[in-house]
Amino acid sequence: MTETKIRYQQDIRRFSDELIRIQAPIKILDTIKWPRHVEDHFLSQQTKSLPKIEANFYDNVPLSFNTDNTQQELKQLRTAIIKRLGKQDKLGKILIANVEQYLIVIDMLNNRGKPTFGKLSQELYGSASHKLHGDRNTLRQLGDRLSHIFSLPAARHMSKQHPKIITAPQAVDHLSQRLVNYFHDDQIHVKLSDGIVSDAAVGGDTVKINTRAMFSESDMNVYEVHEGWVHVGTTLNGRAQPHATWLSVGSPRVTASQEGLAVLMEMLTLSSNPGRARRISDRVSAVDMAEQGADFIEVYRYFRNQHLSSKDSYRVTQRVFRGGMVQGGSFFTKDISYVRGYVENINFIRSAISSGLPELIPMLFLGKLAIEDIPVLFEAYQNGLIAQPKYLPPMFKDISGLYAWFGFASGIGNIDLKGVQRHFARSFSKVTINTQEAELFEDAEFDNNSD
Repeated sequence: MTETKIRYQQDIRRFSDELIRIQAPIKILDTIKWPRHVEDHFLSQQTKSLPKIEANFYDNVPLSFNTDNTQQELKQLRTAIIKRLGKQDKLGKILIANVEQYLIVIDMLNNRGKPTFGKLSQELYGSASHKLHGDRNTLRQLGDRLSHIFSLPAARHMSKQHPKIITAPQAVDHLSQRLVNYFHDDQIHVKLSDGIVSDAAVGGDTVKINTRAMFSESDMNVYEVHEGWVHVGTTLNGRAQPHATWLSVGSPRVTASQEGLAVLMEMLTLSSNPGRARRISDRVSAVDMAEQGADFIEVYRYFRNQHLSSKDSYRVTQRVFRGGMVQGGSFFTKDISYVRGYVENINFIRSAISSGLPELIPMLFLGKLAIEDIPVLFEAYQNGLIAQPKYLPPMFKDISGLYAWFGFASGIGNIDLKGVQRHFARSFSKVTINTQEAELFEDAEFDNNSD
């Protein structure tokens, strides 16, 4: 190995570790979350008034870092990267992109409860009015189509009941056992938490379980692959990098790739269900309504009219208004990332296959990355600067099965589905469903709430 390459590796490691150190206290969700009692009060009031969240509420939730000092450190790091690596260095550009994201994050958090918060959120996470690469439809249009599919009578009829009979302490034990088997070389943590609003959340190598929640076996399946295999897995894969350790932490630019990959894993392992899938799809509609000026109650009532429970309607709405303004005009757009990222991950895999580059596919698990980073990271991997992912789900270790699955999916993509559906609709016209059984399924409530 040449001395020049050794120095370059050392530079990448030094800049990576410095970025990790600077961003460590920046906790976006912790600084915009609402107390549980706000939900209890709102639902008890039967939506007579907006949740009691004003701009001064966030003034009483101090940031865990000095914004001026942190911004100055980030700017100094950006200057150092450019000076040492040059403006055209490919890995340097990725580092700089993450640095610049954190600068915007700090500005956004400084504007909690104000109109500027929403504008900066759109800059970081995008908007429901944006279109996917190569598609003419907006994310809202795609979200509406998916919400419709997962609201059809068939979704209710085929969805099995998932009784929530697992307590939070039992969920910790269940999930710990599963993840210990998967992460055989690293210590991971599953613990109870009173400090999260969702039923489950991840921070680094720790999965947090809400002490007040009850869980189903379906929830355990989702959390294992979504929170565990993807979110914890990419963290540990990033930490295992000898030089590019920044891959263990994620700025907002990686959110769509991460959340989309997590949802894709739910689908590939058949862990999800129509209720869970609908919750994810509904989030796009909630973001779009908030972007169009709707206030909290208007969005909440929209979902109640779509036959969501009061709790589910509150939570999908609350996710979009946290950090913003409940009276409208400011919002948090992160929730478009699930649908957007899901589609982008699928399109990436299909394109890698059709381009004759299936070797790119496991790179999705390399760490916290944006999909557009993968060609550069794969080149660095081939040059010995990046290590291959330490932990990979079974279907990504041997991608021949994925190749076949996506190959068939691409091959039948041009079939006229409307004509096929008309054909089968005629044969289904004489089929009846037991009314009592259908009502039983329709009464089943699906609540799979993870962040």
